[in-house]
Amino acid sequence: MPEITHRPMTVLLGCDTFAPDINGAARFAERLAAGLVRRGHAVHVAAPNDRWRRVQPRAERIEGEDLAMHRLPSVRLWGHDWLRFVWPWRSRHYARQVLDRVKPDVVHIQSHIVIGRGLAREARRRGIPVIATNHTMAENILDFTRLPAWGNRLFVKAAWADATRTFDMTAAVTTPTRKAADFLERTIDVSGVIPISCGIDMAQYTAELAPRTEKRIVFVGRLTSEKRVDEVLRAAARIDGATVELIGDGDQRVALEKLAEELGIRDRVVFHGHVTDEELRTALTRASVFAIASIAELQSIATMEAMASGLPVVAADAVALPHLVEDGVNGHLFEPGNVDALTARLRDVLDASPESYEQMQRASLRLVAVHDITRTLDTFEALYRGDTLPA
Repeated sequence: MPEITHRPMTVLLGCDTFAPDINGAARFAERLAAGLVRRGHAVHVAAPNDRWRRVQPRAERIEGEDLAMHRLPSVRLWGHDWLRFVWPWRSRHYARQVLDRVKPDVVHIQSHIVIGRGLAREARRRGIPVIATNHTMAENILDFTRLPAWGNRLFVKAAWADATRTFDMTAAVTTPTRKAADFLERTIDVSGVIPISCGIDMAQYTAELAPRTEKRIVFVGRLTSEKRVDEVLRAAARIDGATVELIGDGDQRVALEKLAEELGIRDRVVFHGHVTDEELRTALTRASVFAIASIAELQSIATMEAMASGLPVVAADAVALPHLVEDGVNGHLFEPGNVDALTARLRDVLDASPESYEQMQRASLRLVAVHDITRTLDTFEALYRGDTLPA
């Protein structure tokens, strides 16, 4: 266990998504919580339950550590295959219960939506410092609102206004990248947003620095519309011998399976669904290139995992992906929505000489090294203590 130079703290994480949910925000919170436990801190997590019922706080094994979980009664979002939420008008009630029991030194919310919103308001009333990390874009939820265009515009405006009110109650607001911080500062009335990488444990991934004999394209993430996985399939259909491995699940899976049939590549596309961490790491190690066409990434843990596995990356030139991919160095960027460009950039990687391919692999490993989880933990510990971060 790393030496602790400051007293251990009691930290309460407020998460609107958490294990067994599989998305960037949940994965970050899991790794952060486990890392803090390894450093000797007492970590509690408030997150939705898998049904509308009360349960007593209990230990759950997450990322190899026992976390004190406070599962709150929740309901499934209509039209979504897994997302659950606490009724908004009950969030402060549950926040009071959890805060009474935990008595944390600091509260770290992972969103401003429901659980985080309630915890921020109650913690502030009690004089408990609140740190907020923003992983979300209100626009990402529009596919599930079932509202007309004018209703979606009002929804987004109201969501960001509520985010502003919540962030105003915090000691610090963070987000995974500088680009994501700039986006947040442009979108709402907030300043001084601190970019802190979600971080990954580089030691968990294996890079095989060798030429590839097969053209394996891999994507990891939710199969939802904002990920634009259909563009990856359309590009793969134009590349002779290319296969695609999709790791993850979501509401677009059936549509993507149908698209693969229509494109005549169903036998070249593997839908793995949810896999274990070991299976994920194996799939990344054997792949040739990681492809991501998403236009809504505030960082992309999946892309960092691919880089830590020594993969070149072909990514949409959107939001935070250019923060990870240097065009022509560890892969390529392409204009969002341009399948022709995506196809060409994938070919550039798959047809690269062995020397050029290895250069891209080594560049991915070098560029992702700054995102090691140790730096992330150090920075959040400093924020929890109220220390001033270096400029």
